[in-house]
Amino acid sequence: MAKTSSITLILVAVGGIAVGFLAAQAAPGLAATAAEPAADSATMAEQGQLPNALADLHLSGLTLGEATRGEITSAGELNGNDGSRYLRYIISLEEGTLVEVSLSGALQGLVALYDDQLQFLDSAEVVRYRVEEGGDYMVVVSGADARSYGPFTVNSRTVELSDTDTLAVGAPVDGWLGDSARELTLTIEEAGMYQIEMRSDEFDAYLELAGAGGYYREDDDSAGNLDARISDFLAPGEYTVTARSAFGNGSGLFTLTAEPRELPGNGELRNDGSVSPNETLSGWFSGQDLRYQLDVEEAGMYQIDMNSSDIDAYLVLEGSNGYFREDDDSGDNLDARIVDFLAPGRYQLTARTAYGNDSGLFTLSVALRDVPEGVELRNEGELAVGESLSGWYSGEPLTYQLMLKESSVVTINMTSTDFDTYIDLYGEGISYSDDDGGQGTNARLERALLPGSYTISARGFSASASGMFELEVSGEPTEMQPDT
Repeated sequence: MAKTSSITLILVAVGGIAVGFLAAQAAPGLAATAAEPAADSATMAEQGQLPNALADLHLSGLTLGEATRGEITSAGELNGNDGSRYLRYIISLEEGTLVEVSLSGALQGLVALYDDQLQFLDSAEVVRYRVEEGGDYMVVVSGADARSYGPFTVNSRTVELSDTDTLAVGAPVDGWLGDSARELTLTIEEAGMYQIEMRSDEFDAYLELAGAGGYYREDDDSAGNLDARISDFLAPGEYTVTARSAFGNGSGLFTLTAEPRELPGNGELRNDGSVSPNETLSGWFSGQDLRYQLDVEEAGMYQIDMNSSDIDAYLVLEGSNGYFREDDDSGDNLDARIVDFLAPGRYQLTARTAYGNDSGLFTLSVALRDVPEGVELRNEGELAVGESLSGWYSGEPLTYQLMLKESSVVTINMTSTDFDTYIDLYGEGISYSDDDGGQGTNARLERALLPGSYTISARGFSASASGMFELEVSGEPTEMQPDT
């Protein structure tokens, strides 16, 4: 095993190599005194007498092949480097074995592996390590950052390499990829959603899935960390799974899995038909636009959401008289959201992905959105200094008339939590505009104006945006003469 000095053991044990480095920089005398013990350790190593540094830590044990549950809490040991909390375990490993240690559960975290001298070996969500020398090792479970807490399960197993040409649902295949791709047959007995993953720490994994009737899917990095994942609704039958490296470069150990994936809710998928206000449905996108019919009986504000952890959601809403709205990322993360004031009528709602031919599960919901109590929407008319109003933007600029009886410094604020606001002001020979002069993406104009009639145009930075806004005009008299 790798050998380390006494000072390194101390620094690692109290919270990370980075903290140890900083401590050594702050206390050069301490770093200097560590040189002599390091020489003693080297001599002991040559004589085969180096002690097991784990023996004095009194750690809980892990058994290879068995799952161990735990939880990271604020009472756990603190990593002074990044503020995360961690737990440590001891595990005995045999020489010559290839082992895998992985982390699952609610905790967003990592597992790290150290030898019996606290020498760092590897860290990831899944660690694979070929044991060169049998003995005790340390497994450290830590949160991804200072805000990561929760229960977890540590799984460990011996990896047995296989040259099988069959992939069974629920049975991982550990193999070695050489110069050519590996083809395996996957038999699906029951129609449903399945997730196929190819993971490797040694090359960029790439998956292809082919079936009857011209069915074909491929993926490079959907599982993260250059790992591949295909999630799709599969009909019963035989499929060919091709496991290879991206661009044909790279070789090494890989793990291939096929697992059933539970459908949300009642397990029903709807890829067409009608959707009603205050309804949520689940669908499956596999490369073709999915169209739904939305019947609006009551005029009002509606919010339509398309959410997915598999694809970059995209929504299109079309109605009579050329009505058209579309959205990519107005929801959370890459989710799509359309919020608009809809008149009674029939609309076509199209659910698709923003780019490419990705496939995956999504939910689609339509909800009637309440106008805040006491709010009256005004989308046109006169607006006086000292007055404010609420309006609804639906893609077309809304105009308001402003009359000034005396020269004034006028401030116009347009705010919205639904879209990026934009103001145009013109009349009496002047023209001004603003996008983000207020806080965030809110618009704000402040100008000295002569008496006269002016037009305020309230709109969004994007014509595809929609939502509620507030418009406020304030002013103070000022001395100002017309230009001659």
